Parts: sequence; structure tokens; C-alpha cells
Amino acid sequence: MKITIDIDGNLKETEVVIHAPEYSQEIMQLNEMLQAKQKRCSLLFYKKGTEYYINVDDILFFETNARQIHAHTEDDVYVVKYRLYELEDILSDEFMRVSKSTILNTNKIFSLTHSVSNSLIQFQNSHKQIYVSRKYYKLLRKRLEEKEENL
Repeated sequence: MKITIDIDGNLKETEVVIHAPEYSQEIMQLNEMLQAKQKRCSLLFYKKGTEYYINVDDILFFETNARQIHAHTEDDVYVVKYRLYELEDILSDEFMRVSKSTILNTNKIFSLTHSVSNSLIQFQNSHKQIYVSRKYYKLLRKRLEEKEENL
């Protein structure tokens, strides 16, 4: 593989072009890595007037509470100045909506308990738990099964 980097001060944004004789497994992996990197975002988190820079992968879930979006980690809660629909567009595919008011990091799920009345998600190393609405339960199960197959 040959790698060429061309720096041009006139460009407004970075563009990656891959020239290849065929679409191979290696090209597919490169594309997936670049797409994932592009989706990685750095959000500002706020708590009591202080800005925090937290790795988005450390977030368990985002939820709406009192017209604010709260980001939950294992030990803490921060405010984010985005709406849930904006977060859905910004965040990587590891995050998905599981109810009208919650977006979940699927990498942080410890257990999923399904009953007739509800579906409960628990997180490892945290007392926090959330409910999955019936509308999103099948989508979540499908996503978790796909992740398990890819392991």
C-alpha cells in the first residue's frame, strides 16, 4: 500500500481519496475506520458552571430531564447543550435511541431484562439503569445480536 499526503492551504476541509484496483477487505476496513473517526466527536459537558472534556465513550446514556439533556457516566451527571435528535446525528453508531427521552451507549450494557411490562438495562460498575420502550426493544436486540456476531 502506498500512502501520499498532499497539504494544500487553499482547502477548507480535509478530503480523503482512496485509489485502489478493487474494493477489498482492506479498503472496506480503512473506510470503516475513517467513517468511525469522522463520527467521533468531542462534546462539551457542563456541571456547576465548569466545562468538562470527557471521552464520549465513557458516557452510559443521555436523557432528557427538566428540558435539559443530561449525560450520565458511571459516577456523575453532566449537562450537554444539544437536543437528542442532534446527538443522534453527531454520535457514533455505538449510540442509539431506546426511548423518546433516552440515547444509550450500547457498549456499556451489562444486562437487559425483558418482562411483560418493561425492558430494563443495567450498566456494569454503576447503579444506574434505564428502561427501553417497546418501540425500540426489537431494534436494540437486533443491534446487540449483530455486535455479538461481529466479535
